[in-house]
Amino acid sequence: MNDYMLIISRTVFVYIIVLLVFRLMGKREVGELSILDLAVFVLMAEVAAFALDDVHKNFWKDILPILILFGIQYINSVLLLRIKKLRDIIDGDPSMIVENGLILEHEMRKQRYNLDDLFQQLREQGVSSVQSVACAFLEQSGKLSVYLKDDSPYVLPLILDGYVDARHLKLLRRDQEWLEQELHAIGYYDVAQIFYCSYENGQLHVQLKARKN
Repeated sequence: MNDYMLIISRTVFVYIIVLLVFRLMGKREVGELSILDLAVFVLMAEVAAFALDDVHKNFWKDILPILILFGIQYINSVLLLRIKKLRDIIDGDPSMIVENGLILEHEMRKQRYNLDDLFQQLREQGVSSVQSVACAFLEQSGKLSVYLKDDSPYVLPLILDGYVDARHLKLLRRDQEWLEQELHAIGYYDVAQIFYCSYENGQLHVQLKARKN
């Protein structure tokens, strides 16, 4: 009977610990998890299973790896929030798969993304013809973002938290020199002070970083 009570108490405690850890990691949908997130979550699940495997093992030694994984993931999330280049390395950028009705075969092969996947995701979004697609981006999560020719023009961020996104500029057939000239024309001279900037309908939309108290 004592073993059964021990199993129940351990299971409830592990459940609470894992729930709290996931909650502290922040709100994110399963489809938006990065590869690193998935790796950490799978490892946590394995560690939690070990903690419940043998009631006679030292429970706290089995719980410790969960807390260590949480610490690693928390530090990683802080670094990713502050360092754009690290975020690009780990999470990557969206890839343009379709442009103006043309399937970009080279990019699809690079991302190991096949036509069956493309057409399935287009059908899931109610798109029957590639010719009606202005552009489609394969996101880091594997989700396909589709913009139709009849919709509003797609918008790509050009500056994120003080960093110029050269790849997005290239997709828009622009360069950094053009961006800086456009910013100077509307009174912005320091890219590092810009929190977000996009180009839409022929105009730049700029939001500065909040001032620290």
